[in-house]
Amino acid sequence: MEKIELREETQSFSLETTPVKLFCDSADVKTVLQMASQPYIKGFTTNPTLMRKAGVTDYATFAQQLLERITDRPVSFEVLSDEFDEMERQAQLISSWGTNIYVKIPVTNTKGAPSYHLVERLAQSGVKVNVTAVFTLAHVRKLCAALRGGADSIVSIFAGRIADAGIDPVPVMAEARNILDMACPNAELLWASPREVLNLVQAEQARCDIITATQDILNKLHLLNKDLDEFSLETVQMFYRDALAAGYEL
Repeated sequence: MEKIELREETQSFSLETTPVKLFCDSADVKTVLQMASQPYIKGFTTNPTLMRKAGVTDYATFAQQLLERITDRPVSFEVLSDEFDEMERQAQLISSWGTNIYVKIPVTNTKGAPSYHLVERLAQSGVKVNVTAVFTLAHVRKLCAALRGGADSIVSIFAGRIADAGIDPVPVMAEARNILDMACPNAELLWASPREVLNLVQAEQARCDIITATQDILNKLHLLNKDLDEFSLETVQMFYRDALAAGYEL
């Protein structure tokens, strides 16, 4: 039987040199403004779930707080309606708040009706659109037809949730990259809902333009390229300290 040699592969990833733009995904004003001071943060995204979690009560006031301080990087704000006519009105309003705004439009409404026609009208009218909750390559192909030739746009594929379904998101993202390159060069590819720091490396491998990161991920960026022997020792030390602190005995 042929002997199989196993090798430890090391990844090297640099926030300073990666072509992938890291966006902070948060609706906590303090966190957003703190991250705005970091040069490796290239943009910001929000959504109603994050806003509710952060205790936001007035959408326009919240947006104004951010836009007064963040003028040099893109910020994405999402529409709130489930009806396409009202989505369009809200999108035009949100877009008017600043030139660095992308308007997040869900790929369907809550009834599963696709938003492709709305996305097309907005993009062709000059609204920069961030299409959110994209999960499939069929979504990507339909969006290409809607976004092609319009304003700059973002296609946000929820790679983390695809992985939650037991499906490897890397081939999905890589093929989405190919589709956008061929059919819609004005659209950037965004890796949404990351679950771990490794996703930054994977996003680079899949040639994504952007990856978002919540505070949980941002707090772990210092672990990038950490020596694994050192990491192992620190983990053992943590277990030992916690056992002593708990006063466990056998």
